[in-house]
Amino acid sequence: MATPLHKMRNFGIVAHIDSGKTTVSERILYYTGKKHKIGEVHEGGTTTDWMKEEQERGITITAAAVYATWRDHYLNLIDTPGHVDFTAEVERSCRVLDGAVVVFCAVAGVQAQSETVWRQANKYKVPRLVFVNKMDRSGANFDRVVEQVKERLNGNPVPIQMPIGAGDEFTGMIDLIDMKYYTFEGDKGEDQIEHEIPEQYKAEAEKRRAKMVDAVAGEDEALTEKYLESGTLSNADILVGLRLGTQHYKIQPKLCGAALRNKGVQKLLDAVIDILPDPKSAHNMTQFAVDDITHANPMPTVCDPKAPLRAMVFKIMSMPAIGDVSFVRVYQGTIKEGDQLICAQSGKSERASRMIKLVGATPNKVEEAPAGDIMAIVGLKNTITGDTLVHPTDPNPMLLEGITFAKPVITMAIEPKSNADKEKLAYALARLEREDPTFKKWVDPETSQLIVAGMGELHLEVLQHRIRDEYKVDAVVGKPKVSYRETVSKSIEIRGKHVKQSGGRGQYGDCILNIRPLTDEEKRAGNEFIFLDSIRGGTVPKEFRKPIEEGVRNALARGYIAGFPCINVHVELIDGSYHDVDSSQEAFISAGALAIREAYPKLGVQLLEPWMHVEVETPDEFTGSIMGSLQSKRAMITETAKRGPNNIIRCEVPLGEMFGYTTDLRSMSQGRAGYSMEPSEYKAVPNSMVEKLAKKAAG
Repeated sequence: MATPLHKMRNFGIVAHIDSGKTTVSERILYYTGKKHKIGEVHEGGTTTDWMKEEQERGITITAAAVYATWRDHYLNLIDTPGHVDFTAEVERSCRVLDGAVVVFCAVAGVQAQSETVWRQANKYKVPRLVFVNKMDRSGANFDRVVEQVKERLNGNPVPIQMPIGAGDEFTGMIDLIDMKYYTFEGDKGEDQIEHEIPEQYKAEAEKRRAKMVDAVAGEDEALTEKYLESGTLSNADILVGLRLGTQHYKIQPKLCGAALRNKGVQKLLDAVIDILPDPKSAHNMTQFAVDDITHANPMPTVCDPKAPLRAMVFKIMSMPAIGDVSFVRVYQGTIKEGDQLICAQSGKSERASRMIKLVGATPNKVEEAPAGDIMAIVGLKNTITGDTLVHPTDPNPMLLEGITFAKPVITMAIEPKSNADKEKLAYALARLEREDPTFKKWVDPETSQLIVAGMGELHLEVLQHRIRDEYKVDAVVGKPKVSYRETVSKSIEIRGKHVKQSGGRGQYGDCILNIRPLTDEEKRAGNEFIFLDSIRGGTVPKEFRKPIEEGVRNALARGYIAGFPCINVHVELIDGSYHDVDSSQEAFISAGALAIREAYPKLGVQLLEPWMHVEVETPDEFTGSIMGSLQSKRAMITETAKRGPNNIIRCEVPLGEMFGYTTDLRSMSQGRAGYSMEPSEYKAVPNSMVEKLAKKAAG
């Protein structure tokens, strides 16, 4: 029997690396009865971190979907990575979730990747709870994290709990809704014991409860009236206000605990059920599907199992002993085992021959998935991440809005050790590229080397190990390289006229282009290249305008200074001419490319390099030497701050200067400092480096 929608929750755990996300997930599986033994990250025994690489490194690499039940409610839970190199996993998870639990370390507070995942949750309008973990650590400070969420994330955290003690003194928390004190007893904290609030904490608890009530009273007219009349709200009214405020992204209820010490996770589960939205009431369900042919006529999705099917493939992965697994969120309609399906983007057929739910790497068969549910289909061949699945009988198939991913910033060459490994390597890379939208491969046309690209050193290193361990391919890899780019700084009008007459039919293509840099607004919208057809009339027939764009793209991809792709360019086709006999698509491709090549010397082309936001946390005695080392790497220091006993250095550094920095930092700080980084933007390369890179490209 299908779970009623109001008893279903789809939520994810997101956070900066090492905040305790996977530990929280493990406790959830244990307390909900999905596991009889708690696995620990440091022992490599967790359920959601089932890959060999995850167990060896003690980090989450790929988002893992699991399911469980709590208080007669059905939970679909996704545990996501915290490392910036695997940020695509958070991106795709946020796209399909109805809610999120953002985990912060009570000592470190808001860190670099915390900001990234918060922005991703904002982008996809995901309601969220905040869980301050590691309250048992020395230096833990719940209130400091509240202030950091306000200041650095522009959030509105509303504490609904008050921690009792911190560090070794952390014993439990006061629930500010029911005004009870809770401790967690038993070997694994499974016994949640309710107590009256100790006398010495009553006044502070009352004060904090009043602040919470004040924050939620304005979420509904009826609540506001009750509050103004009586000066307070009932427990039921408070929950209504928390639910409404969370669903409208106005507030983020804030809880605390220590997952490793088994404290506070049951109360977090209660909050997921009481506060986070079900699929029907979730605001990110008011998504629109568009006509599959014209990409127009948007229609809202309806969370109704009987409506025409609209489901999204949000993740693909190859799993040992199972095969290709496609994770699917059903937005409307129902998928039943054995159903014929159509990928709306490509029109290709698929079949839901085997449907499963996963707990880590363990599959459990399901026979149907109604609107609001998340499950996986084994063996889909013709779909990629972001594709929409519909039924073949649907007279009006519609596309759901896809998922956008960051572009790779780092490349390296890879080749098989022997000819015998050549085909195996090609197969492995094709599989990995299908799984991971931020991993790309291509053959360099000049060197004939096979190039792979990803989001960072760790990303490429993990993929390299997977090629070796999962696909049994011996490969030789080069050193990582930065993905430089080129751009234009001036505007120009240029003609590209390609005319050839060498006996027989000639070639004639002629176009006039306006070329300029993209505006900041165009770049903020995610554009790297815009082609605008402004021809009115028949000076260039329609069938030749796309070829002009193709020629322009080809020439921009080859760059000018050092052969790197030219980005952030706006090209407007304003005029041209054609020949009745000699014009062809090929001639206009050549004309478009010729216009760009002739324009390059006049466009003020600049070489760009990717810069990173870097955050270093270090004990005080190493701060000076670490700042000196960063400045030698062309770093721009933006902020220094205190975080508990440590200093925080925030800066921006060119990615090319950060290779091998983990080792450097360890040796400078006796292994006591750590850092994280995330992409910032592309900036101009210094002139001294431009000459070197240009010579290298020519050489």
